[in-house]
Amino acid sequence: MGHSEPEIKAFLKARRAALDPAELGLPEGVVRRRVRGLRREEVAQRAGISVDYYTRIEQGRAPAVSDSVVDGLARALRLTPSEHTYLRNITLPRRRGRVDAGPPPRVRPEIRRLLEAMDGRVPAVVFGPGMDVLAWNRLSARIGIDFGTVPEDERNGALLVFLDPRAREVHADWDEVADDTVAGLRAEIGRTPGNARLCRVIHELLERSQEFRPRWEAQAVQERTRGTKRYRHPEVGELVMAYEALVLPADPGQVLCTYTAEQGSASQEALRILADADAATSAVV
Repeated sequence: MGHSEPEIKAFLKARRAALDPAELGLPEGVVRRRVRGLRREEVAQRAGISVDYYTRIEQGRAPAVSDSVVDGLARALRLTPSEHTYLRNITLPRRRGRVDAGPPPRVRPEIRRLLEAMDGRVPAVVFGPGMDVLAWNRLSARIGIDFGTVPEDERNGALLVFLDPRAREVHADWDEVADDTVAGLRAEIGRTPGNARLCRVIHELLERSQEFRPRWEAQAVQERTRGTKRYRHPEVGELVMAYEALVLPADPGQVLCTYTAEQGSASQEALRILADADAATSAVV
């Protein structure tokens, strides 16, 4: 699943269709529009390029697209920053082959010590390529799905969201989590289109999840580096957690996600109760 012609075509067509010509002040024209959104010639005009060149870009036949043209298309199509980056990635002239996933990435001992140091206070997880779960602390297992109960080859954030029934029980806003997950996968494949593990995850979800396919085909792109998640917990009720996704520069493809509750909130108290219960259990063992 490299940055293929169908990928470029599907993305640009979806973004064209998402725009309302009336909002942009474009006339209906003598001939009524057969499809919603902008026509190719309207995108080309707004981007300052010829219709022929835009057509070749959309069909994946342009050998190299300059940054200035990508920037013009981003303005013309009103792309978000994440969509802009994705378009730049998929139009880059790069080697098309697939990069073998190899063994699972190794989490450095220093990062594992950091996870342990945060345990009891801050739930934390290290994700790798394709949203594989590489390492976590005990408190993170208490607020959501315990990754230790999941077979290693299924220990993946995206697979769990769509294929593990527990995900719908744990996530109070499952639909939003599902949308963010797909948009994150789309952004990642724009950066690393030949990554074998990422491709396998996407193909498995396309085959096994009816909820995944329409979201994937919608071509949404978004990199969530921070936000809020609501968890349902059978013992302490709802937990509202702010998350931060921190890229680990020395470890390509690895991201450390931390989860915190607002100071003095009911969620912070609930987190303390879970941490105390986990500490008591560990002491008994």
